Amino acid sequence: MSFHSTRGRLGLAIGALGATALVLAGCATSSTGGGGGSTGGSGGSTITVGTTDKITFLDPAGSYDNGSFAVMNQVYPFLMNSKYGTAEVTPDIAESAEFTSPTEYTVKLKKGLKFANGDPLTSASVKFSFDRQLKINDPAGPAVLLSNLASTEAPDPTTVVFTLKNGNDQIWPLILSSPAAPIVDEKVFSADKVTDDDTIVKGKAFAGQYEITDYKKNQLISYKPYAGYQGELGKAANSQVNVKYFADASNLKLAIGNGDIDVAFRSLSATDTADLSKNKKVKIVEGPGGEIRYIVFNFNTMPFGATTPEADPAKAQAVRQAAADLVDRAAIAKDVYKDTYSPLYSFVADGMSGATTPLKSMYGDGNGGPSLDKAKKVLSDAGVTGPITLNLQYNGDHYGPSSGDEYAAIKAQLEQGGLFTVNLQSTEWTQYSKDRVADVYPAYQLGWFPDYSDADNYLSPFFTTDNFLKNHYDNSAVNDLIVKSQTETDKDKRMADLAQIQDMVAKDLSTLPLLQGKQIAVTGADVKGATLDASFKFRYAPLSK
Repeated sequence: MSFHSTRGRLGLAIGALGATALVLAGCATSSTGGGGGSTGGSGGSTITVGTTDKITFLDPAGSYDNGSFAVMNQVYPFLMNSKYGTAEVTPDIAESAEFTSPTEYTVKLKKGLKFANGDPLTSASVKFSFDRQLKINDPAGPAVLLSNLASTEAPDPTTVVFTLKNGNDQIWPLILSSPAAPIVDEKVFSADKVTDDDTIVKGKAFAGQYEITDYKKNQLISYKPYAGYQGELGKAANSQVNVKYFADASNLKLAIGNGDIDVAFRSLSATDTADLSKNKKVKIVEGPGGEIRYIVFNFNTMPFGATTPEADPAKAQAVRQAAADLVDRAAIAKDVYKDTYSPLYSFVADGMSGATTPLKSMYGDGNGGPSLDKAKKVLSDAGVTGPITLNLQYNGDHYGPSSGDEYAAIKAQLEQGGLFTVNLQSTEWTQYSKDRVADVYPAYQLGWFPDYSDADNYLSPFFTTDNFLKNHYDNSAVNDLIVKSQTETDKDKRMADLAQIQDMVAKDLSTLPLLQGKQIAVTGADVKGATLDASFKFRYAPLSK
């Protein structure tokens, strides 16, 4: 996923979190560039950013990934947002937001809001934005985050009333800062289908800190500050930002090392990072984060899955559990990622309030290591004989060049003792993101960067009915307990609910968590603020030279 703000403010120890959004800043010296001026800016120079993170769609209804949301963060307004340096959400283009009853959340907009094209931004725009998310309900989109939304009403031009299915939703203010919540222009966007990128750019349907002035999908984006932005994040620090998209991390490494770009944001290998650390033009720092990496099992198409000729739920569960017994997370972290990632034995990022580690004691040797004997026993007890053929998909352009080495290591680990025969395959990200929700992959790699810093964001998007994984996992008891945890106002009881959820999904293993990353920033002397802040969002506005 996905990738961003806070839910619940439950004592998150930001400093204890690891992460991986790699940010490197160098010494590019450009001060001008095509497509933008300094309107609305503070007189800062042009910043050039490089990335390998691809855009799926600019339309918030059609994508739920880092590359797309990195653009949305800059150009769309939000009702709630987190100021720089904090994970706390507060009103952004709203002047107030509060529960007016257990099931009603009322937002008052600031007056005189407009999109960059001059269209008014009113409560009707907000209602339109949330209504279309639910109506389109794109399988690759973030509509799953709005599962508690019953209706959105606009009683007057500056008032929005959200009616929720379950009262006292502790998560809802954070949802309003998430990928499901950008406010879009009803005169530009379609009400019932995903709108194409060119229509959005030509329509100047922006009202965030920046507007797009030049756009070549997954090649180049130029931004300039939007003079009409009235949100709480303030004016942009730079007169222009150019973002260059690189086909592979090796070219990105060369660009940042040579000073051809100012900031490199995702995704360099651990080896590349180590090499760059020797470059005197850059400095490396670590920051907060929460990225995790994991394998998803499709409950329909995996071995013994529901739609296979040999369908058997008990045998399918034994296959997943045997895989959990065999993986050696510590070896992958050390050998592939040079300990820039750490082993993850939880479904929730370590350091997040409410995180537990059920996978450590439940699988393998009971202390975090692998166990061939335990894997053999779980398969034998379920009546599974012979090598299990597992088609396992991974992606290198979105999750970094080390993904190939990571999944080669996983293949070797799973094939130990002859229990599995693993067929590895790789697909380019824009196709990968479509195939994974269309039952093409029996098992596949995903990474998750949080939408908000609360344990719920590692649980509800994955394990509720009709979750964003679309992997056909459905445990009604888990679903009900997730809803209960979202509406529980007693902190201790909520922590107990979260722990129970993690124990339950550890037995089911619809996903197999592997690694948690550390956020690493490599910053040139003339670039300031070039890191993800505590909200997990990467924004261009704090950048300056």
